[in-house]
Amino acid sequence: MSDIKYIKLPRSLVVISGADSNTFLQGLISQNVNKVTYKKATYGALLSPQGKYLHDFCISKIGNNLILDCEQGREKELLSNIGRFKLRAKVEISYDKNLSVFAVFGEKATQLLNLSNVLGESKKINNGISFVDPRTIDLGCRIIAPELDVIELLKRLSIKEGTFIEYDTIRLNLCIPDGTRDLIVNKSVLLEANFDKLHGIDWEKGCYIGQEVTARSKFRGLLKRRLVSVSYNGKGINTGTLIFLDKKEVGTIRSSVDGLSIAMLRVDALEEASTNNPLTANGIVISKFN
Repeated sequence: MSDIKYIKLPRSLVVISGADSNTFLQGLISQNVNKVTYKKATYGALLSPQGKYLHDFCISKIGNNLILDCEQGREKELLSNIGRFKLRAKVEISYDKNLSVFAVFGEKATQLLNLSNVLGESKKINNGISFVDPRTIDLGCRIIAPELDVIELLKRLSIKEGTFIEYDTIRLNLCIPDGTRDLIVNKSVLLEANFDKLHGIDWEKGCYIGQEVTARSKFRGLLKRRLVSVSYNGKGINTGTLIFLDKKEVGTIRSSVDGLSIAMLRVDALEEASTNNPLTANGIVISKFN
């Protein structure tokens, strides 16, 4: 089990409570909230009416509350964007500063936390929950609980602390976007960011904000660009660096570690790029691999 490590993630928690919690959130986000139970967590997003990305989050349940595990630093914006639809719904929306979010990653992370290799499988732990990452099993598990309780549990299981770069490298290899590090608010669309492959869209649920644009992107095949993982020799390339193919701008670098990035690239450029006509960023040759 020595390959299994943990880190505390830079995440915030928005709590939705009250009799109308499920009904209220169901009409807003891309995921089917009714799938969220004490035994299952999911992944979804809040969009603008034009179908553009606003926020993404893991959704779990602690007690009678729905917990949105969201990007740290944008929790007030998320609360505001959700709260404007509250109207007469019997819900309360707040932050939880008493709980922390940890990632446990490594080949047998699920086994060590007594979870199955099932996306989103969740179970109660003391004062919180643990669950398999609902986007991909390869990213391990999450624990949401008071920080001291989590540290005590991880020590008891002999799990060592890792580094954010170790976790981020796995994420980048899997081409999983990390909020606004990879997506642009009010500009990115879910299918460009592979949300369908990451189980972040329920195609059979009822209406939600931005559903029409999302569905049209899928059924009409309108995507002109998408996120891909790219590799290269050298240090990480800065976010926002332009990518060129034959002197034409075809994309941008998003988040990176040394030699590895997520990039938003035109689909036609991905098809046209070759060894003799490579993609470049800052003059560095980059290669798509995911």
